Amino acid sequence: MVMMPFLSSLLYNRRRTNLLGFLACTGLMAYALYAQFYLHLMPCLLCIFQRIAVIALGLVFLAAFAHDSKHWGGKVYGVLQFLVAAGGSAVALRHIYVQHLPEDLAPPCGPGFGYLFAHLPLSKFLVQVFTGSADCSIVTWTFLGMTMPEWLLAWFLVLGIGGLVMNWKQSAE
Repeated sequence: MVMMPFLSSLLYNRRRTNLLGFLACTGLMAYALYAQFYLHLMPCLLCIFQRIAVIALGLVFLAAFAHDSKHWGGKVYGVLQFLVAAGGSAVALRHIYVQHLPEDLAPPCGPGFGYLFAHLPLSKFLVQVFTGSADCSIVTWTFLGMTMPEWLLAWFLVLGIGGLVMNWKQSAE
């Protein structure tokens, strides 16, 4: 019971909550790099876009922490956090969908990210990336029965909704 006042004071302070959100995003990216360089799990195209969303979300949390704005500024940061997390959630949902397709319906293998980015116009590049590839459909990592995109979806939901609620609530007071 001694932890409850500490925990509530930690979570109900907008600036500390934004710092925790930034640290969570930093931890997610640190694990992604660990998985890539130590566990040798190469990211697919959809993984790369999820990483971009985690980095963007972390930067919004960091800006909100550093700025520590009052009233409407906090609300703006909360909405930005929610929107970036929603974008990351959309990519994670697409990745989960591709991973759960039957093998005969999985997208074919395609060229790598660098080739697509260098040789396709932006509109075709985005369509190709979000279609996914055979690499995106392969499950190479699970923890507690959930794949990496499923875990990222959970994190995006917690961070996006949490950032919105905490920044909006604290701004209203």
